[in-house]
Amino acid sequence: MRWARRHYAVAVATPDAHAAAIRPLAVTLDQSVAVLANPSAGRGRHAGTFDEVLQRLRAAGHAVRVLDTPSRDAALAAAREAVHDGVAALVAVGGDGTMHLALQAVAGTSTPLGVVPAGTGNDFATEVGVPTDPLAAAAAIARGLAAGQGRAFDLARMTAPGSTDPTWFGAVLGAGFDAVVNERANRMRWPRGPRRYDVAIMAELARLRARTYSVTLDGVASEEPAILVAVGNTASYGGGLRVCPDADPTDGLLDVVIGRPMSRWTVTRLKPRLYAGTHVNDPLVVQHRAREVVLAAEGITTYADGERALPLPVSITAVPGALTLVG
Repeated sequence: MRWARRHYAVAVATPDAHAAAIRPLAVTLDQSVAVLANPSAGRGRHAGTFDEVLQRLRAAGHAVRVLDTPSRDAALAAAREAVHDGVAALVAVGGDGTMHLALQAVAGTSTPLGVVPAGTGNDFATEVGVPTDPLAAAAAIARGLAAGQGRAFDLARMTAPGSTDPTWFGAVLGAGFDAVVNERANRMRWPRGPRRYDVAIMAELARLRARTYSVTLDGVASEEPAILVAVGNTASYGGGLRVCPDADPTDGLLDVVIGRPMSRWTVTRLKPRLYAGTHVNDPLVVQHRAREVVLAAEGITTYADGERALPLPVSITAVPGALTLVG
């Protein structure tokens, strides 16, 4: 039942306040709450509180059912079926990977999403003001359902050329050095745990090179040599790395951060500044903002919300209010 992928860095994020619009919920007590849970999230450190999380969710008066999730594909199918059947809410208990999977079921629908953060990063939950304690988050979801109120947030919709089947993400899309590191780490069998990502970072730093990206922002195209390209609906990824520090999931726009060609030493120097988001003050880092972003480059597979997503080229569009969040 282990289907989460880890990010390559772990930290504690600081929440941003965003003025999300209040959205009324059309829910009734005869609707159940579906729970999508990843038991391995956060290395299982919250597994002992899961029964209490379910009890907190029941406080709104809805029946609560846990979806059968023996694999990632089964989890996605079960989540989509629950939304199709008309649940009061889909609740994701886990980290950013669990949240990302749940988004594929609820994005653009009237079904609200509840997030109970139980992973190592929880970037999206932190950025949109979800309580960091799982029990407090579950109680907040129950209060929101009882009050019939949710909050509206933007999502990013990503598609491949010629495809109408979207991949949605809530936090950040990585399409540069970070994505390359994740690709290497996910191929490695040793060492296990976070150490694997440290090894992958060192290996990729040793062969660091800029790629040429085709970047089109709201129809305006340019060629950008870069080592880092990130597209943010919210600010952080990787457990608190604020790669797109000014991103706001309520403004209808995507933030694009590009790191131009730089030395290994400069990459190493800038990495600690990602936690505060001050890397964008460096002259080798540029920021843009757009409603629609088209990216293309050779040999890059993107990572969205820390999960392996689509290879470039891709089109990414900000979709205002595509998510109703409860809690």
